[in-house]
Amino acid sequence: MNDWHDAEQHVERAHDLYELGRMAEAEAELREALLRNPYQSQWHFNLGLTLEASQRWREAIEAFTQSHELDEADGNAALMIGYCQLRMDRPRLAIQWLEQAEKGQTHRVASYIGRIEAYAALGDHEQAEVMFYMAQQTDPQESQAFVCMAESLLDQGQFERAVSCLREAASLDPSLPGLQSRLAEAYASTGRLERARQLYMRELRQHPGDVRTLLDVGLLLVDMRRHDEAGEKFRRVLELEPDNADAHFALGELALRCDDRDEALTRFDIVLRLDETVPGVRRRVAELLLTRHKQGDLPRARELLNDDVDHAQQCDHRHNRDQDPKALRDLGRLLIEASMYQRAAKVFKKLIDIESDDADAWHQLAVSQFMLEQVQAGMDASRQAIRLNPGNVAAIHNLALALVQQQQWARARYWVRRAVRVDSDDASLRRLRLNLRLRSVGEWFARRIKKLKARMSRKH
Repeated sequence: MNDWHDAEQHVERAHDLYELGRMAEAEAELREALLRNPYQSQWHFNLGLTLEASQRWREAIEAFTQSHELDEADGNAALMIGYCQLRMDRPRLAIQWLEQAEKGQTHRVASYIGRIEAYAALGDHEQAEVMFYMAQQTDPQESQAFVCMAESLLDQGQFERAVSCLREAASLDPSLPGLQSRLAEAYASTGRLERARQLYMRELRQHPGDVRTLLDVGLLLVDMRRHDEAGEKFRRVLELEPDNADAHFALGELALRCDDRDEALTRFDIVLRLDETVPGVRRRVAELLLTRHKQGDLPRARELLNDDVDHAQQCDHRHNRDQDPKALRDLGRLLIEASMYQRAAKVFKKLIDIESDDADAWHQLAVSQFMLEQVQAGMDASRQAIRLNPGNVAAIHNLALALVQQQQWARARYWVRRAVRVDSDDASLRRLRLNLRLRSVGEWFARRIKKLKARMSRKH
């Protein structure tokens, strides 16, 4: 009886601490209670809620799973496992648990809402819409269903429908957290930037310290070319969170737009120290180092680019997905600029695997191969680039140069004539054409001299 009474007291204290937001102490109290009585489903569930509030998704799932095993008839635990799986970017597992939660009548709407988000994450927007209509049939007044459906529509680029969904959500529940920001994002996607700014400012009046909204409105102001106001918002974020990597990165991007490269490099270096996994930060620093040309810049830029290639490969392998083509293109070009041609060729081959009809990727691959003295491979890649884009003067020029090196003069002249028809003002083409003409004149004189010598020998 004493253990039971002590356990109950720990649970009561945990509840009070949870309400006060003291999650670590609430967790400790619940674990003490479960040491005394580990067979209470509700206590495991409360522990799961405490861990979920601390965003410790994996541990929360373990606690909710124990609660579910002790009381499978209660759909609460299955529902929460599903939502935690969503937070861990596991939409397929989330769907399985949310389907279990649907069996309990009280959880049907929440289960449908979770599955809207899960199917949208999988790119199955048609099924996400089915879940939305199921939620509507169950409870047409559920505002969160409209919010999740709007996210799916935004992903599909259906911005007007997303705006309609968010406006309906606002009419059902104006106090829904972050709703004005979501609506602002949707309006910005339709090009109505001023309306989006007004909505972001409305959200900030309600929640002046909301860091995510400050960042979003700052980025919007950058798009509106209101750079001073944007910088003010990003610096406000740093007042609230001095170590916010996103704000430092945004200030770095803003400095680049204002052509303040020293400030940009300082900001991006800070981001590297805070969180080197921020997408693109290594490339930003490497690019600035390569353009600055100070002593020690080139070795450091190469080190950063090597790290970026290795990080990209690890992420692709871990998540079994292709990397963003634009990121690959930027990385490959920087590798060429840093004279890292072997790695550049691999990056452009990967890009071609993703987008085989990318003419510029074929051209950049050819450049890398030429620099590696893989002449035949470079010529093949150049021809593919020209097939995809007949107006690619740079690819034609490089192919002509390779033919000159192989002393295939006639074929080189053919490609130069073709390039000149595309761009007659290109200085490098004019020089190459002049050299080939001089070569032709030299060949003509050589043939004439040879004939004269032959005649002279016959006369003797």
